[in-house]
Amino acid sequence: MSRRAPLPGASELFRRTAQRDIDASRQPQATAQEDAPRRPARTEDRSAPRRGSGRQKHDAKITVYVSGDELLAMEHARLKLRGSHDLAVDRGRIVREAVAVVLADFERRGDDSVLVRRLKDEDIDEDRLLDDSAPGEDATSR
Repeated sequence: MSRRAPLPGASELFRRTAQRDIDASRQPQATAQEDAPRRPARTEDRSAPRRGSGRQKHDAKITVYVSGDELLAMEHARLKLRGSHDLAVDRGRIVREAVAVVLADFERRGDDSVLVRRLKDEDIDEDRLLDDSAPGEDATSR
């Protein structure tokens, strides 16, 4: 006797199981436009705050290589978000939010943005990285 568990055949795995599926097969085929995933229209309103895309199916992918220290720091942040703030997020969500914050700062401040300054490798006051004050304005003068 074989010790392998009996597995169902392909016809059993791919058979229709719900009446809804059978009814849907009788309907006329939907147009390609109806089947296309629904994405919100991109608005060019610069006054709206930029947000990370959150939890949704994403149609584009990039690969980013990080150092071990950066990955460890991201994991610490993820665990702190979960433990201290009750936010169960994955690393991808953290990265998307971080990108949104940096791009919003770049759109708002341009040459004085954190992104430009860091890429130019200028000395940056870490405490004022993403301060909401206008460029050149001291946070204490508000």
